[in-house]
Amino acid sequence: MKTALYKVYDNSWEKDPKSQDVNDENVNLVLCFASKFNLSDENIYKNFKAKFPAAEIAMASTAGEICQESVLDNSVVVVAMEFDKTVIRSTTVNIKDYKNSYEAAISLGKKLPKNDLSYILVFSDGSLVNGSELVKGLSTQVAKNILITGGLAGDDANFESTLVGLNKQPIEGEIMAIGFYGNSLTVTHGSQGGWDIFGLQKRVTNSASNVLLELEDQNALDLYKKYLGEESKKLPGSALLFPLSVTIPGATEPIVRTILSINEEDKSMTFAGDVPVGSEVRFMKANFDKIIQAASNAADQTIIERRDEPDFALLISCVGRKLILDTKIEEEIKSVSKSFDHKTIMAGFYSYGEISPVVSGGKCQLHNQTMTITSFYED
Repeated sequence: MKTALYKVYDNSWEKDPKSQDVNDENVNLVLCFASKFNLSDENIYKNFKAKFPAAEIAMASTAGEICQESVLDNSVVVVAMEFDKTVIRSTTVNIKDYKNSYEAAISLGKKLPKNDLSYILVFSDGSLVNGSELVKGLSTQVAKNILITGGLAGDDANFESTLVGLNKQPIEGEIMAIGFYGNSLTVTHGSQGGWDIFGLQKRVTNSASNVLLELEDQNALDLYKKYLGEESKKLPGSALLFPLSVTIPGATEPIVRTILSINEEDKSMTFAGDVPVGSEVRFMKANFDKIIQAASNAADQTIIERRDEPDFALLISCVGRKLILDTKIEEEIKSVSKSFDHKTIMAGFYSYGEISPVVSGGKCQLHNQTMTITSFYED
């Protein structure tokens, strides 16, 4: 496996020094992470296809691009991957053609060939798609031992619309699945948050999908404001500093849920993923040092003892972390690079949701406010 990393400016390609010598004609897979403005360029897919004619080309808009140890805004970051033995197959659906995200995901999974499938990478629209339902639906169509990771596209901190494109110009509503086939590829994952938990555990007693109404038969928004104290006056902006730790019924590990909006009229809170009735909830608050350390811990989870470092690491972090860390944002990227002894090619983006299991061998979940890393090793 060979990997090359580029920053693209007006179709001028700046190659990262850590890049390997790939043959453009033989590149199997191209990943492009860019601002929504740059992905709106009517020639972007045509230009990529001209450079990498045989590749599957996957593009997603972002809330910030990760390129080695840098976090960029309004840029175009491209990863070109040339596999020696691994075969790539990909497919896509659009949420606008289905009643809901769950049905769209089932259709997506059915379209992906299953023979010799070893791993699935997913990129999805981050505004129109319910990430929790996407993961649930896709998981019904593949064997439990097949790892699924990925993320929801972003649009800076605007939360208006996102773009995704697979082998065509990026558009709204797209969901793609990229299948990796054969037994020569090892893919590992890690996902960590690093938030402090405070307050007593509460049970969700009334919710509808990703809309939370009541905790312990009390109005959830009023209770949330009580715990936030003075910070409640800064809502909804301050909600990014205070996500929820949610343990859904039947699960042993909690997941993090970010508040997207609040409704003062019906006193509801809308989250980036589902918060089912019966879930156990704890309040969380930002801890800068722990957030940065968590990124390093996520990288450590992906390291294989028999190998020095991954051939490539895909980093998908949450837009909330970017807003919280602010000028310190590159510290979490550098902590990941340090875990890989500064030798691994790294790229990715800040997202509206991260997709991976919580632990190795666990069920795939939608996460918020985490650093999620997928590492690739080809024998």
